[in-house]
Amino acid sequence: MLCKASDDLGLDDEEHRDPGYAMSCWPCCFVLLAIIAALLPTASAAPPPTAVTQQLIDAANQEGKVIFYTSMELQTAEKVGEAFEAAYPGITVQVERNGCERLVQRLAQERSSKLRVADAIECSDISPLLYWKSQGWLAPFLPVDVADKWPADQRDPDGYFAVERFTLSPIAYNTKLVKPEDAPRSFADLLDKKWTDKIVKARPGYSGTIMTVTFELSRYLGWEYLKKLGQQRVMQVQSGTDPPKKVAQGERPIAADGDEYFTLQIRDQGGPIEPVYPTEGTPSIPSGAGVIVDAPHPNAARLFVSWLFSRDGQQLLVDSTWLRSFEPEVKRRAGMKPLSEINVMKSDPAAQAKVVDEIKNKYDKYFGF
Repeated sequence: MLCKASDDLGLDDEEHRDPGYAMSCWPCCFVLLAIIAALLPTASAAPPPTAVTQQLIDAANQEGKVIFYTSMELQTAEKVGEAFEAAYPGITVQVERNGCERLVQRLAQERSSKLRVADAIECSDISPLLYWKSQGWLAPFLPVDVADKWPADQRDPDGYFAVERFTLSPIAYNTKLVKPEDAPRSFADLLDKKWTDKIVKARPGYSGTIMTVTFELSRYLGWEYLKKLGQQRVMQVQSGTDPPKKVAQGERPIAADGDEYFTLQIRDQGGPIEPVYPTEGTPSIPSGAGVIVDAPHPNAARLFVSWLFSRDGQQLLVDSTWLRSFEPEVKRRAGMKPLSEINVMKSDPAAQAKVVDEIKNKYDKYFGF
């Protein structure tokens, strides 16, 4: 399996570079088109469900490769690739990992430069998938498992993508530095002066997970809360996996956000970290996956995405990474708090897509760039 994790846009040909395009043109275009996509009526019916057949497997083996763009934590993405390669030995998975916002920029640059690289793509923020659908960059493809088992509100009605992983963003604390009885139990507790200079938080401008988290916090608690939190001199990091790392390493005792699955991974490995599900509600982060419309390896892409949504693929994500799944036969890991016991904030990708620029601008204003 080939893996790559970088913050560059991956365009080695100088004549195809446009440094200003993604950073300056992308936000306005994305917001406008995402709003249009969200407001327009459904354009077409979902395609018929696709089952994994020997014909599809043979065609995928002929192609021999699938290039997977993902915002999953790198080790998680590697496990996914390795498991797929074990299931289908004739196909190599090339993992291209980056933060969701960076993937958005990369795909936009590649499309504008007429480069066709990605086969399958997934992102920790559903909003970009709405945009990619509106642009015609995703292929209508409905795996049979998604059609038969997924809740209707967790898949695109036109069959362009579905939620392939689901996690939460709790508060977390270092168990060596903070006693359980002293740990914050709510987002409001984070405003206590005793936590000044002791909180770490990720940025929505890099991470799709944190973009969703910040949208939900602004909707449920208001921007006034985030303004006050910014006055706590919060350490800023990039990925949704970074806050749990910083807490476990003791660089900060408290994380205001971060991937639940990574927090639980660290705890499972003996790390000094414990999640707290805030009383006001815990942000929820659905992540979507689909097939690129003109994928260089279209059959391998469809086989890979079908496997990702299969019971085996979903159980792997849960067992190896502590993610959550909408596949009804997948078993939750022991030690993972059931959703029935958590007050969960609801995501709203269409509404979120309309305020991406506002979130980035206000966040930079309150927390510093």
